[in-house]
Amino acid sequence: MKVLIILGHPNQKSFNHSIAETCKEQIEANGHAVFFHDLYAEKFDPIHHLENTVINDEIKIHCSHLTISDAIIVVHPNWWGQPPAIIKGWIDRILLPGVAYDFELNDKGDYIPVGLLKAKIGLVLNTSNTPNNFANDILDSIWKNKVFNICGVNDVKRINFGMLKNSDNSQRAEWLLEVKQLVNSLFPTHK
Repeated sequence: MKVLIILGHPNQKSFNHSIAETCKEQIEANGHAVFFHDLYAEKFDPIHHLENTVINDEIKIHCSHLTISDAIIVVHPNWWGQPPAIIKGWIDRILLPGVAYDFELNDKGDYIPVGLLKAKIGLVLNTSNTPNNFANDILDSIWKNKVFNICGVNDVKRINFGMLKNSDNSQRAEWLLEVKQLVNSLFPTHK
């Protein structure tokens, strides 16, 4: 399998980075290919400018990795019940019509979105400093009902690790073990 990992956290020493690295290492250890994009490290421009209508090389690479991936993992903190702006900008600039979805006419003559992505698995791993149930409905709606569903990815799982600020090294180690086990269940060893 080919797995795309998108990371959206500015602090290289964040727990989000630990989660993303754990995913990457375990998926590769299981014999699968990984496309890893740390958006802040890449200085990804999240702003959709009018002149962005011409797709540059950076966007082409992201779109290519997106379209050939069998699964997509997004790791980000929960900021005000939403992904950080860099993740929203990635969605706006990469999940393009003709790349991630398109429109077709239904029986009533209305245009409806149709997913184009090859990926069948979407996994979103969040951290938060609020109780786990605080923003689950909003983030579930964003990722499951809006983003992945429109792009044709129907097997979507989202897990929130919180309250991060109250966690110690032991708790974080347990969470990383949970991530590793989840990755093993979704992407078992390739023979």
